Amino acid sequence: MLAALWAGLLLCVGLVAAPSAFAVLERPMAGLVVAQLFQREAMLSLFAAVLLILMERRRAREGAGSAVTAEVLLPAAALFCTVAGYYALQPMMAAAKAGQGAWSFMALHSISLLFFALKGLLVMALAWRLGKC
Repeated sequence: MLAALWAGLLLCVGLVAAPSAFAVLERPMAGLVVAQLFQREAMLSLFAAVLLILMERRRAREGAGSAVTAEVLLPAAALFCTVAGYYALQPMMAAAKAGQGAWSFMALHSISLLFFALKGLLVMALAWRLGKC
């Protein structure tokens, strides 16, 4: 159930909340709102990924199965996408907005968007796999 809730959160933030903020608010205010959304989503993603990894490792240990399964690798990859796409790129994006750094804000934003989309696909695949059990 946690993976399905996580996937729903990602879909709501990426496809509903963020575009809606830019549709009704001035660009600077929408950016502030969306930054708060993604900050909270990143914290929830860290929690969900770690919890799912621990749950799957425990389940594998109790069932004497392999410790490295798709059910462990998918949330681990999503965790990587969160750390790289939000926690590593956000400071770089802030610097780019201030005119610092080697990369433009749009280039960093595009990379961040790719990480978010990949995370969404990974979490949806995880929810699908766990839903089959």
